[in-house]
Amino acid sequence: MAYEQSQKSKLSYKKMEPAERKALKIYCRGIVQGVGFRPFVHNLAEKLGIKGWVLNSSQGVEIHAEGKEENLRAFVREIKENPPPLARITQFSVEETQVLNFNDFTIKASEKEERGNVLVPPDTAVCSDCRRDIFDPQSRYYMYPFTNCTNCGPRFTIVRDFPYDRVNTTMSVFEMCEQCRNEYSDPLNRRFHAQPTACPRCGPKVFFTDSRGNEIQGSWREKFFEAILEGKIVAVKGLGGFHLACNALDGQAVKRLRDKKNRPFKPLAVMARDLDVVKEYCVVGGEEEKLFLGTEAPIVVLNKKQGTGLPEELSPNLGTLGVMPPYTPLHLMLFNEDIKLLVMTSGNPQGLPLEKDNAEALQSLGFVADYFLMHERDIENRNDDSVVRVVENKITFLRRSRGYVPRPINVPVDPLLPKTVLGIGGEMKNAFCILKPNGEAFVSQHMGELDTLESMENLRESIVKFERFLEVKPEIVAYDMHPGYNSSRFAREMEGFEKTAVQHHHAHMAACMAENYVKEPVIGVIMDGTGYGLDGKIWGCEFLSGDYTEFKRHAHLKYIPLIGGERAVINPWIITFAYLKEYLGERGVAIAKQRFRRDKEIDTALKILENKINCPETSSAGRFFDAVSAFLGVCQEATYEGQPAIELGELAGKVVKTDLSYGSMLKDFPEEEPCILDPGGIIKGMVADWERGISREEISTKFHNSFIETIVDTVEKISRKTGIRTVALSGGVFHNEYILTRAISSLEERNYRVLTHTEVPFGDGGISLGQALVAYWRWHKNVSVIAGEGFKH
Repeated sequence: MAYEQSQKSKLSYKKMEPAERKALKIYCRGIVQGVGFRPFVHNLAEKLGIKGWVLNSSQGVEIHAEGKEENLRAFVREIKENPPPLARITQFSVEETQVLNFNDFTIKASEKEERGNVLVPPDTAVCSDCRRDIFDPQSRYYMYPFTNCTNCGPRFTIVRDFPYDRVNTTMSVFEMCEQCRNEYSDPLNRRFHAQPTACPRCGPKVFFTDSRGNEIQGSWREKFFEAILEGKIVAVKGLGGFHLACNALDGQAVKRLRDKKNRPFKPLAVMARDLDVVKEYCVVGGEEEKLFLGTEAPIVVLNKKQGTGLPEELSPNLGTLGVMPPYTPLHLMLFNEDIKLLVMTSGNPQGLPLEKDNAEALQSLGFVADYFLMHERDIENRNDDSVVRVVENKITFLRRSRGYVPRPINVPVDPLLPKTVLGIGGEMKNAFCILKPNGEAFVSQHMGELDTLESMENLRESIVKFERFLEVKPEIVAYDMHPGYNSSRFAREMEGFEKTAVQHHHAHMAACMAENYVKEPVIGVIMDGTGYGLDGKIWGCEFLSGDYTEFKRHAHLKYIPLIGGERAVINPWIITFAYLKEYLGERGVAIAKQRFRRDKEIDTALKILENKINCPETSSAGRFFDAVSAFLGVCQEATYEGQPAIELGELAGKVVKTDLSYGSMLKDFPEEEPCILDPGGIIKGMVADWERGISREEISTKFHNSFIETIVDTVEKISRKTGIRTVALSGGVFHNEYILTRAISSLEERNYRVLTHTEVPFGDGGISLGQALVAYWRWHKNVSVIAGEGFKH
């Protein structure tokens, strides 16, 4: 990647005095270790007649270069502008130093210092050169599942410590054979200093076992093919953990996997043999194709083609499918002429972290998998697959993990007032964030839900590892202000830190500001399912304004009782009943009974509501979407997070007239804030349409359009009061492509600058970034948040 000078990069260059031989000290920081940087520098020095050395240190890559002035200038320019493809230079400095009259250019042994400016490189998909080696019968890497070079292979998942050398990775136990050592030591070889390099003679082995771990003799590859074609489930140890695999074109095998994993509807990701297979079943645009062929190789959510025979069991009730390429040599070897599409879903028991160790996987996945395909290379850092979708030619993350982590995000801080901050994240889709004093924010890999002891232990271990990799110790810890979150409890119990509670939706807004490098106040439109509010209620449809240190709540959806608490989230028909009762009274109760055929349960819900027992109030947009979904019969029981809203979103826009609406929920904007957005018109209009026999597609479209109108109308009112013309959109509801694209276009038509997420997810996977920035700037500006200070509510 070419070096780009920007406000987020630091560059210094001291002018040289004229002389025959000059010497320069060059410092390169960023993702510069484990990406072939030293071999690149060595070969460039040989080409230009430069003498000296290059080494990896805890500062990054350091270079001592001696030569003629014009050659040194060419040397520096080439390093800056044309570094290795996987390198990412964030800081680059050059200074004159003493001439030591070296006779050659060498790669020096790595050294370790106290301070760290080195970035752990992300894991990278197998490159085209290694792919050719794997399928070349004349290559000594023929059919070797751990083939790699300086341009590809494992990095983050195998590293234990720094500097990034083999001794500090899980490959340290595999001593290189003579041939591998020669390639590793040859500057002209692309495996020059490739730390994970290995071959069939000296590297890790693969083995195939039954569900109890008994090895089955014979070719592991042939045994795998036989199992898959027989409809069996195989647990496959990959790069960052285990997958559960079966034949994606065998509906019965997919159903069996769903039954055994107790996952009836949540979409399953698939791995395709090649791009032609992807295009056979899905619509692939230019950006999607780049992602499939790129170094990060995430799961890409694509629109399914009709009439292809793709089993409905893969993604029930959805028009999309998550597809990824075979991103390691092992994965490439899982396909043949008969097997072109595999289910590859995360190998973890429900609610537990991704399995990464052989013995533990056998114990926890043995009840699901018929066979295990395992190997000897240990996984140090578990790392689930990233999930992305291309919206308006931009990447949006549903999950940011493998291939992207631990790549930093540059965010605005004051370099004169440094502080290291840890943002713990939320309870669902957790990812934590460490903000370094130089403005680099490191958002962790996907941690998942934090509702088990195992997941909390995974969080603790991962934070410790990040601290070690980055060689930092956080001074401030930021966490969600929800009193019942395990993540928040964990943060409060940490000793020796300054602690800051951050309101959930403020963190969403701040995350969107941060990744867009925005410092000035914005209008925040934050729509999601759950967030603990300053009034102790559940927020989720919030119109805010503010910056990193404070916010004001201008408007929100009218509160509705969440009858039975969390039970209503799983059974969204209960939320529908609450809305019908609120806006249609006894007639609403009768409609609910007619619609759901649950008379006894509705009578019980009515008693709970009347007695106000376990009926927390919520302004959640997500719950409103759930209620409409249940009313239309789209989804009346949620088996995975967001299911009712996601399936409702599938219907939006699938009508001839797409400009229909129930009208905006904003009727007037009183002087006294917050303004209450009233959904009564939507509820009454929806019921009337249903009674007239209007299609679910039309009702869903009108509902979505009403939300978009509400967003635009409310932003307009807030902008007139505040003068702010920048709008940040965040929260899981904006994963809905229909809402997102139309909200953006409608606001931009009115000349607003619209900020969205392209570095972290819209959902809770990104809030740790916002938490860290809020905590930093409050500390910087000495803002008190005791007893709600720092907020305007």
